[in-house]
Amino acid sequence: MPHAYPLMLDVSDRLIVIVGGGAVAVRKVKGLLDAGATRVRVVSPTFHAEMPAGIERVLASYEAGKLNDAQLVFAATDAPDVNERIVRDAQARGIWVNRSDEAEQGDFATPAKLVDGEVTVTVSAGSAALAAAIRDDLAAKLDPRHVKLAHAMKTLRRAVRMSEADPQKRAAIFRGLVTDEALAVLNERGVDGVRDWLKSRYPTLRI
Repeated sequence: MPHAYPLMLDVSDRLIVIVGGGAVAVRKVKGLLDAGATRVRVVSPTFHAEMPAGIERVLASYEAGKLNDAQLVFAATDAPDVNERIVRDAQARGIWVNRSDEAEQGDFATPAKLVDGEVTVTVSAGSAALAAAIRDDLAAKLDPRHVKLAHAMKTLRRAVRMSEADPQKRAAIFRGLVTDEALAVLNERGVDGVRDWLKSRYPTLRI
């Protein structure tokens, strides 16, 4: 298994180069823009009609210099030999690279992804079709309360961390927040209700 370590990567200010202008490149661009990418360069002699706006388009065939300053590269052409060269050139520069037609030849793979608010679920299963099927099955089972809690955590987590210095107590508070009792309070009374619920359990907590 060549890609075994999952992570969430901040792409907001990284120069990302995608080589290829077809449907695969369109999907890569859309996924990156949805993830907050602001510096996307697409290199291709032609561009698909659905290629999103707001990216840097380089109307040219691939050459190694097109990877200059990149921090992430996607080889997404329909020519295996070109994709192989892109991978080789990127790795020679120490740049992480994904190869769309032969994922195991690159440094990372892009899993099937489900996004609902602040909740992101990714699935890798050795087959893109299987990963997508598992993702869709999980989407049907996702508890809406968890989505609501993930949104609430944007404020609650910071408040708890600033208020409570003891790491063990913080961990206990966060474990308590994911219980059915806390989820029921959130569902019925919102974030303010959860704050009151926490204060009743931890009187010294200032949030």
